[in-house]
Amino acid sequence: MNLLTIAERNCYLEAFQRDFEKLSKNSVEIVLCPPFVHLEKFAEKLKMKNVFIGAQNIFWEERGSYTGEVSSLMVKNVGSKYVILGHSERRKYFAENGEVVNAKLKAALQDNLIPIVCVGESQAERKNGDTAKIIIEQINQSFLDVPISKIVDVVFAYEPIWAVGSDVTPASDDILEVKITIKKLLVEKYGVSDVEKVRVLYGGSVSSKNVAEVCLEPQMDGVLVGRESLVPNEFLKIVSLIR
Repeated sequence: MNLLTIAERNCYLEAFQRDFEKLSKNSVEIVLCPPFVHLEKFAEKLKMKNVFIGAQNIFWEERGSYTGEVSSLMVKNVGSKYVILGHSERRKYFAENGEVVNAKLKAALQDNLIPIVCVGESQAERKNGDTAKIIIEQINQSFLDVPISKIVDVVFAYEPIWAVGSDVTPASDDILEVKITIKKLLVEKYGVSDVEKVRVLYGGSVSSKNVAEVCLEPQMDGVLVGRESLVPNEFLKIVSLIR
């Protein structure tokens, strides 16, 4: 919930365009997910190769009397290609559970948005050695009755709740272990044959200083960036390190 004014938004867009031009071009796909009120302007201004727009959330119904909600078709029609689902802050502050994420996931897939589904454990769950158990439970709940053919269209983001905004991150081996857990589950339970196509990101206090440890070393497919994305120069530093 940032970029509070039009002036602040315009400043961000100008800085992003300027710093993007300085970036040594590579094949990294960049997805920017601003608040709903800025989606259309971001889509209008950031028409660069490999730069896409996503929403931070959606509602599961397409239209109707749901005051304050925004549907997947709405965000798609103003230029979004992606949507974040099940973010730890949505789970924490708005009591979103697996059933809610499942409904939103089905809506996103129906409207051909690419969902970025967040999963992750709390500090207590990690201390109890329940990380894999929690990840598996969250995926099973979120993917109930989702066709196998659609799973390869989903991006997974491992987002340990205790790491978000804390400047503390898991060890590279722990992150890789979660990636392996996710891929193994997709093969064994959901029968995904082309599991290599499924992208798994890491999210939680990502910066240019630790991107090697949280992304490159554990061979993740990318990162879900929070605070650092608010400063285009810092965000694009991370992009430049991922090739």
